[in-house]
Amino acid sequence: MYIRFFAMAILTMGVLTTHAQDIWFTRTGTISFHAGTSIEDIDGINNEVASFLNVKTGEIAFTVLVKSFHFRRSLMEEHFNENYMESTKFPKSSFSGKITDLSKISFSKEGNYKVTVEGDLTIHGEKRKITVSSTISISGGNISAISGFTIPMSDYKINIPGVVADKVSKKANVEVKCNYEKKN
Repeated sequence: MYIRFFAMAILTMGVLTTHAQDIWFTRTGTISFHAGTSIEDIDGINNEVASFLNVKTGEIAFTVLVKSFHFRRSLMEEHFNENYMESTKFPKSSFSGKITDLSKISFSKEGNYKVTVEGDLTIHGEKRKITVSSTISISGGNISAISGFTIPMSDYKINIPGVVADKVSKKANVEVKCNYEKKN
C-alpha cells in the first residue's frame, strides 16, 4: 500500500514538474469596471485577481473576491457588496476558458498578439458563456494579457432599483489586466 502511494506521488510530481514550465500565474491581476451614467461615475477596481495561463493548452482562468473591489466612495462599496453583488452570498466571481486561436501566439517571440478567448464567466452565482477579444503581449521574457468587454447586468441577475436607475448603467464595461510570472 505504502509503496503504491509512494510510486504514485513520485509519478504525480514528475508530471507536475514537466508541466509547470507551461503554467504562468499572477495573484496581482487587475479587474476594473465602469457602470455609471452621465449622472454618476461608478468605477470599481480590484488588484487582487488570481489568474493562470497554460501556454501549451491555452487554458486561462481568473478568480476574484467580490469584496476586494474598491470604489472612490465607501458608500458605493457598501451598496455594491450588499445590494447589487450580495458578496456574502456570492463571495467570488470567476472565469474559466481557453484561447481559441493559440497558434497565433509565439511565446518565444516578442510582440502583441490579438486572440479570442471563450469560456464561462460566473458573476453573482450566474454562469454565462462569453467570447472576448484579448491581447497577449510577450516582452522581455514576460507575458501579459489585457481584455475589455461589456456585460449586461441582467444576464447575471444584478438588479438595479428604480430609485437609482438613472445613475447605474444597465451594462458594465469591464477591463482585465494581468502580468504573469512563470510557475517554478
